[in-house]
Amino acid sequence: MSLKSREPRSGLSDREALELWRLADQLSIIEASLLLLSEDPQDHLYIENQDRDLCPKGYEATRNAITRALRSGTIEGTIKPQWDIERDLNGNEWREPIADSVCPRESTVIVSSLTSWLHKRGFRQGFFFPDHGSIEPYLQPDHPRYAPNLHAAVSAWRAVSEPSPNRSVKQTLVNWLSSRAAEFCLTGPDGAPSTRSIEEVAKVANWETAGGAPKTVSALPDDGDRRPAARLDTQAASSNPDYDLDDDIPF
Repeated sequence: MSLKSREPRSGLSDREALELWRLADQLSIIEASLLLLSEDPQDHLYIENQDRDLCPKGYEATRNAITRALRSGTIEGTIKPQWDIERDLNGNEWREPIADSVCPRESTVIVSSLTSWLHKRGFRQGFFFPDHGSIEPYLQPDHPRYAPNLHAAVSAWRAVSEPSPNRSVKQTLVNWLSSRAAEFCLTGPDGAPSTRSIEEVAKVANWETAGGAPKTVSALPDDGDRRPAARLDTQAASSNPDYDLDDDIPF
């Protein structure tokens, strides 16, 4: 008997429920393994406690591969150990971490790093590559004249149709590219996003070349949802013309 959870999902279809997992920046090893198989993790809450014959086909292979890549540092994330739990006759309990163990439920992987790893392994389709079918041949990594920066620029240009509030188009493009730096090989030797590479790609994708300050958008909350406004040191700003105000919105 499978230990799948079949609770109602507020009217969402299976596909819609699966799509919501795209909101996550990090996933547990179990979640990432199931999504790679196009399985909703919500349907397999107790998968580590059930017989392997009842698991989705390929689960053990994907889980083990992701675990080893996380352990070796090929995939970025956080490793949490498994625990050895013992109890005495009086019901007292103590826990001790198991050396060199990786807990697949509590250990997490960064989605952008996982996607980059899958890409390098030759995976181009499935849950982590939703746009695979619509990508032109020249944007496919196996194309003889594939250019990662061109791929990044075209993808950013398609994804950003308008600037974010209080941001220019270029700033919005930079933010989008920074969050996907590993996917488009826009990282430095240390694996961190390369500011210079991202700026160059954003410059190519930027259609607002006239420059100028971004349009300021001020939105007031409804009467029933008013929140205290962030305090601004107006005295310092008025007395010092060089006072540098951070243009980040404080929420």
